[in-house]
Amino acid sequence: MSLKRFICYGGQIILTVAEHHSAIVPWQFVSQKTGATLKYVGLTKEEVPDIDQLKSLLSNKTKIVVVHHVSNVLGSMLPIEEIVTWSNKVGAKVLVDACQSVPHMAVDVQKLGADFLVASSHKMCGPTGVGFLHSKFEILSSMEPFLGGGEMIADVFQDRSTYAEPPSRFEAGTPAIGEAIGLGAAIDYLSHIGMDQIHEYEKELATYLYETLNSVPNVRIYGPSPSQTGHRAPLCSFNVENVHPTDIAEILDLQHGVAVRSGHHCAQILHRTLGINASARASLHFYNTKEEVDVFIHALKDTIDFLTSQH
Repeated sequence: MSLKRFICYGGQIILTVAEHHSAIVPWQFVSQKTGATLKYVGLTKEEVPDIDQLKSLLSNKTKIVVVHHVSNVLGSMLPIEEIVTWSNKVGAKVLVDACQSVPHMAVDVQKLGADFLVASSHKMCGPTGVGFLHSKFEILSSMEPFLGGGEMIADVFQDRSTYAEPPSRFEAGTPAIGEAIGLGAAIDYLSHIGMDQIHEYEKELATYLYETLNSVPNVRIYGPSPSQTGHRAPLCSFNVENVHPTDIAEILDLQHGVAVRSGHHCAQILHRTLGINASARASLHFYNTKEEVDVFIHALKDTIDFLTSQH
């Protein structure tokens, strides 16, 4: 059984409007090929995905639920264990995008219980072009390979082939050996520091970033405050009234040597839901400090003054 066969005509795929494009576009492909329908969970007034709405959408038609663990725009965190419990009751699988959580906190995949969990290397201080998929062995064993080639077969005959056990059956061709070794080294590096230690430090850093940025006049931060959720990822997506986020990012870079990202952050549906085309995003990791946040805030104020004085 492949996922495409599992998600048949009349089935439903549930996502949230806050998903990264990489967690939306593949399911649009699946929907087009199978006739399944896509259902999107909206936001609450606190600008987090509406978990009550997600729960209400679940039915025996639901085949898979695709959700992020931590949002790359809102900085919010979803209750994955609860979502898995609700989804399993109606026979639905759960795929978790953990790209924004695995590098920043201890993630117990057994405890979460998701059927699939994915993360990327470059978010974990590792090389680009590689990541990982964690899944239950019995599910992978029931699925057909989606690529053909070397390394993924058991035996090849003139008219048919048999496939290797997972994970080999899904890794046709020569693997990204160097990248995988680099990812392993990055995991060892993060583990040596301690994921719990990284998480506690970043929680403090995230609150400091939010509070200092929120004190800047005419700044609008998207997503919940740390006090609303008790946890917020160390990032802030924001806009400044009457100033384009790309202008902010360019001036911060060119004049102050401060790097932020501007654009839709591969989350156009979310930005449309928020009523904006783009935002600027300041992101932190364990190697950043409060002093660097202060440098960013000072540079941002200078940048806003410069840009607004041009009007």
